[in-house]
Amino acid sequence: MATEVITGGGASGAGAGAGAPALRAAGRIGRFMQFLRDVRNELRKVTWPTFEELKKATTVIVIFVTILGIAIGLMDSFFQWMFVKLVARLF
Repeated sequence: MATEVITGGGASGAGAGAGAPALRAAGRIGRFMQFLRDVRNELRKVTWPTFEELKKATTVIVIFVTILGIAIGLMDSFFQWMFVKLVARLF
C-alpha cells in the first residue's frame, strides 16, 4: 500500500535537485498538511500594510460607518414620523 504520491511536473529522474518531483503524503491528513504549508507560503508573499496605513484605513472606515449609521437613523426616524402621521389621519 503506497503512502506517498509523486506530484508536480519535473524531470523524469528520481534525483534530488532542481526540477525533481515533490513527494507528498497521500490521504486526508497529508493533503491537509500540504494545504497548511501552501497557506503559509502564500501568506509570506503578502505585502502587509504599515501601521500608519492601517490607522488611516481604520479611521476612514470608522468615520464612514458612523456617518452611514446617522443617515440611516435619521431616515428611519423620518419615515416612522411620516407613517405615524399618515395612519393618524386615517382614523
